[in-house]
Amino acid sequence: MSDDVQDGFVRVRLDLSYDGKDFSGWAKQAGGRRTVQGDIEDALRTVTRSTETYELTVAGRTDSGVHARGQVAHVDLPVELWAEHRDKLLRRLAGRLSHDVRVWSLTEAPSGFNARFSAIWRRYAYRVTDNPGGVDPLRRGHVLWHDWALDMDAMNEAAAALVGEHDFAAYCKRREGATTIRTLQELRWERRPDGVMEATVKADAFCHNMVRSLVGALLFVGDGHRPVEWPGKVLAAGVRDSAVHVVRPHGLTLEEVGYPADELLAARNREARNKRSLPGSAGCC
Repeated sequence: MSDDVQDGFVRVRLDLSYDGKDFSGWAKQAGGRRTVQGDIEDALRTVTRSTETYELTVAGRTDSGVHARGQVAHVDLPVELWAEHRDKLLRRLAGRLSHDVRVWSLTEAPSGFNARFSAIWRRYAYRVTDNPGGVDPLRRGHVLWHDWALDMDAMNEAAAALVGEHDFAAYCKRREGATTIRTLQELRWERRPDGVMEATVKADAFCHNMVRSLVGALLFVGDGHRPVEWPGKVLAAGVRDSAVHVVRPHGLTLEEVGYPADELLAARNREARNKRSLPGSAGCC
């Protein structure tokens, strides 16, 4: 599949962040619900005085209520429009966008760059506190309160069994025709000096609800409701387990997206479009 930029257009990379509290996720939706994509596309059309809406492609679509600190997107703009507005576009977007979404940089993307398909990993953080007093009021929109003491060592032991390339069907909300095979590169917990526990979850890509389902399973281990072996057994079973709880979205933040060197972008773009199967399998979902 070709991803060449049309003649007369230039591909622009956007680095951005947002507080997901008042957004119905990233992707535009029918019915007038507020989304990050919709807000940025509307602002871009307004500040460039365009009659056309230029559509954004994002590294990772986030669900309703999920935050992002290091989100990446791209947009293809007419060369003339980019040349006219590039020097003032960032400041004008800052003046137009609501305060819960910020674009930090706008740069001409290298050849072969696609915000979604050129990415080689996405890193999320999920933050939880088991403080019996609850969550710091100043962080209540970004930290989940878990009303049970958590054993971080047990959670990390359980997490180790989930790292690697697997079919994560047991931890994903299925979408017709989409694979649930992913390579989970890192899954670990750390307790910060303020007592908040932070899960680092890094993978080449994620399927729907995957991070929040993994966190939910590990919290059940941490509070003693399930043994250390349970998350691995759920993964091996390959089907949704009703005991796997999808935790609330506000504790989740997309922290960073990784890309290869410029000369490898096009190859990664092509590779990521191929539907994967595990070795020895005849196909997937």
